[in-house]
Amino acid sequence: MGQLTTHVLDISAGIPASGLRIQVEEWPLGATSRSGTAAITGSDGRLPAPLLSGADLRTGQYLLTFDIASYFRGRGLVLPQPAFIEEAVIRIGIADPAQHYHVPLLISPWSYCVYRGG
Repeated sequence: MGQLTTHVLDISAGIPASGLRIQVEEWPLGATSRSGTAAITGSDGRLPAPLLSGADLRTGQYLLTFDIASYFRGRGLVLPQPAFIEEAVIRIGIADPAQHYHVPLLISPWSYCVYRGG
């Protein structure tokens, strides 16, 4: 069964990004986005369940929106207004919904890095 998962690490502090909000929306080509789901990372920077799995994970494009600035403000960091990075919006393609798509994100108040993990 295929699934879409993520893991967020705060590289500015060397810790998992706990309490970070993530939104996922399906983004079919040539159509407007459909409503998606949101989740909050746990103490290990992971979600308690996949963002999408089984029949909910279909071939197509998806937007993952990571609420970076709110996470850092919640940790007590003073960010400029507006923050350099308010959100990291990652658009991914799912070619084979039977596969596991893992999207790790490394964040700081000034940068982010994303890749397909295993």
